[in-house]
Amino acid sequence: MNKEYEPDWDQSMVQNHVAQVAQMAQVAPKQPLGVKQIVTIRLDVDMLEWFKAAGPGYQTRINQVLREHMDAQRAAQADN
Repeated sequence: MNKEYEPDWDQSMVQNHVAQVAQMAQVAPKQPLGVKQIVTIRLDVDMLEWFKAAGPGYQTRINQVLREHMDAQRAAQADN
């Protein structure tokens, strides 16, 4: 585990978030919820430094790049 990681949430915040997501699902069940899965992934040091150098939100940017690649691959497969 990354020893630099310090969560900025506690159990009550998690419970509040879960309740809010459940309420949103009842109001608009067709909307994607954007559920995230916590994972451990090994990345090249220089690549991680490059993402981090752009400032806060580097994990979101990594996710965006992976999603764009996935979408492109799916589109290519659909064309075949």
